[in-house]
Amino acid sequence: MSIYKDCDIRGIYGEEFDEKDAYLIGRAVGTLQRGKRLAVGGDIRLSTPVLKASLMRGLMETGIHVIDVGCVTTPMFYYALDAAEFGTEAPQGGIMVTASHNPARYNGFKMMFGNFPVTSEEIKKVENLVHLRDFLTGNGSYETRNVEKNYAAFIERNCRKGSLKIVLDCCDGATSKIVPQIMETMGYEVSRLYCGYDGNFPNRNPNPAEYNCLADVCKKVLETGADLGAAYDGDGDRVVFIDNRGHYLTSEKSFAVFIRQYLKGGPGSFVYDQKSASLVKNTILAYGGMPVMERSGYGFIKQRFLKERALAAGEISGHFFFREIGRDDGLYATLKMCEILEEEGRSLAEMAEEFPDSIITPDLRVFCPYEEQEKWLDKAAEMGECYPVSRMDGVRIEFADGWFLLRKSVTEQAMTYRIEAADAEAFERIRGIVKAAVPELKESLLNLAKG
Repeated sequence: MSIYKDCDIRGIYGEEFDEKDAYLIGRAVGTLQRGKRLAVGGDIRLSTPVLKASLMRGLMETGIHVIDVGCVTTPMFYYALDAAEFGTEAPQGGIMVTASHNPARYNGFKMMFGNFPVTSEEIKKVENLVHLRDFLTGNGSYETRNVEKNYAAFIERNCRKGSLKIVLDCCDGATSKIVPQIMETMGYEVSRLYCGYDGNFPNRNPNPAEYNCLADVCKKVLETGADLGAAYDGDGDRVVFIDNRGHYLTSEKSFAVFIRQYLKGGPGSFVYDQKSASLVKNTILAYGGMPVMERSGYGFIKQRFLKERALAAGEISGHFFFREIGRDDGLYATLKMCEILEEEGRSLAEMAEEFPDSIITPDLRVFCPYEEQEKWLDKAAEMGECYPVSRMDGVRIEFADGWFLLRKSVTEQAMTYRIEAADAEAFERIRGIVKAAVPELKESLLNLAKG
């Protein structure tokens, strides 16, 4: 499997890539971004220091001025790219060494050049240059910059102080120090859970959208009588919320809370990924907003969010983007959720109950050889003769009371699918239609019915 993905570069360190590849990626990026000032940051993964050092060496050997912002969360890295503190010497882009929510053995590179996230075409150019090794040669330079203090000041300027009790589950990742410190400075009573720097992530899966890994934080919320909990991913750009009754909110429900709040200030658009439950679109419409569906994937969502000048954007993965900061940030989202709770004077559990549940599957995965994947999609698309179909990414079929989505996995030889239905009867009907159209999903669909 290639480490060059649609939205970033990522793989298993020591198996799929190593520091030699990091050096070559640095040379390739430096060649494409000739002579620019680029920020470089990294998370707390065990492989990050050596990868980061090799990456920076490659950048400098092509003439890049490297601004090393140290060990940071990804939102801190994004802050460094547009921070006023740099003045005319602000970075013109940068690379964050991280594998975000992936398990400890993974690592990778998130890139941003100019005002928009890197595109799949730009990543392809990096891959091609690494293969050709046709690099520029130059004498770059290096400086360090600590952005922690100014990032904290930025957050404190843009968010209100509060007094709620909150449990912070940092999964021993990059948020472990900065997030609890800022929350306490802003007046919150913080209970820490897994807030030690440990790139092995020994206590839980660093992906909080894998909701089965949140039992400990849910329990801690109940034990401490907290108003809410927040669980972050490995690099701090995702967050999942836990209500005061110790129940996690799906990312769609959390986004619905944000949507309703933002639309109190007037109309606007919201970008959401096509895997989201219908709750998101219905909430946007119910409160006078404009829904904008986009293909799943961080880069695609952020590109559309920025181009639409949307009020906010959300993914089922736990990314929440806000117009006023122009990006996603797990800590910023947490403080905004706290503001909503204090303004409403109601519990998160009470607010969550106002948004109806549907029957929706997780993002299910079925093995499929690469050479068979288009055939599966073609079979699914044939349902478009009877129902509305979208080919934005994969095949999405709209029914009167639900939908079905089939798409290629970006990480392995597999197809992923999801079904949503208004009720049990509709779910069984849609399941039957899908089983007839794509027989290869039959076994998975049968197991789903048993479950």
